[in-house]
Order: sequence, then structure tokens, then C-alpha cells
Amino acid sequence: MKSIAATLRRFSLAVVTLFLVVSSFFVFAPGASAETYTVKLGNDKGMLAFEPSKLTIKPGDTIKWVNNKVPPHNVVFDTSKNAAKSADFAKALSHKKLMMNPGQSVETTFPADAPAGDYTFYCEPHRGAGMVGKITIQG
Repeated sequence: MKSIAATLRRFSLAVVTLFLVVSSFFVFAPGASAETYTVKLGNDKGMLAFEPSKLTIKPGDTIKWVNNKVPPHNVVFDTSKNAAKSADFAKALSHKKLMMNPGQSVETTFPADAPAGDYTFYCEPHRGAGMVGKITIQG
């Protein structure tokens, strides 16, 4: 009888522990998970453009920049046209190294505390040709 009672206590303790562990996931889980978006550098028709050139995201989201057509390309965030009003922040988001081969990619993750608003970016070699885009972070 003692053996059955001890087994039942251990089983009850295991069930309560499992319940607490599982329920903690619901308490501490974030409300929404971060998304990853893909932006092509050079559109499919061979134009010097980002595809898409405008994107709306949330803080914590990631942009995957994929070198597509008419390289070389890079991604530079404008130091004067960003909601953070910070040259250092724009520099941290940028990828100044030129990507020479189609398929190469880099990623930019916007911090969870990134200020809401517009962030203008461009490709340095093709900025004069109008290769400029904008990311809007929702508040």
C-alpha cells in the first residue's frame, strides 16, 4: 500500500510540474512572432530597383536582402532619413559591402525597440539611377 501511495504522490508531482512548465510558455510567450521578409536587389526584369521598394514591418522583424539582377548591389540606410534620427542606427542597419553574385544575401533585423516611422535605404552604386526604397516600421 505504501508503494502505491508513494507512486501516486510522485505521479501527482510530475503532473503538477508538467502543468506549470507548459503553462509558463503561455505566460511568457510573445504576443506575435517576428517575421522575415525578402527584398530583391535588382528586380526580375533586370531593372535597377528593389523588389518590393516599399515595405511595412514591425519592430523585431528581419529583412533578407537577396542579390538578384544587375549586380553589384548593397544596402545603405540614409543617415538623415530615418525615424531614429541617428547616423549610428542607420549605419548599424546597413550592409555596405558590395554583393557581386546573384543569390548572395545579407539580413537586417530591426531591434524590438526601433522607433516607429520611415527608414529610407538605397544601393550605393545605383542610387543615382533611382535604386531607393523605404521601410515603414509600425508603432
